[in-house]
Amino acid sequence: MEKILPDCPVETTLLLINNRWKVLILRDLMDGKKRFGELKRTVGNISQKVLTENLRDMEKFGLLTRTVYAEVPPRVEYELTNVGYSLSSVLNSLSEWGEHYKQTQG
Repeated sequence: MEKILPDCPVETTLLLINNRWKVLILRDLMDGKKRFGELKRTVGNISQKVLTENLRDMEKFGLLTRTVYAEVPPRVEYELTNVGYSLSSVLNSLSEWGEHYKQTQG
């Protein structure tokens, strides 16, 4: 399946991290692989359905990998790919800007 990406690089980035959940999932996976339940806890007030949809979308775009272990009960882990990790500077910039905004406007 060929991915049709926008011409504008900013729009491309926003397509990949187009909601707060994806940004928070990226933030939490920057520390390393996590299981679904861990992500549900650390991301915050997100439903199982919305978390699943966002993880599938991020996997489709190559931001993370999903590994299923043949165990009972099944264990599934999510981990950022190199492409996902390459967004760390974007997340750091968002964090710095948010901190500055809170100090000056809050």
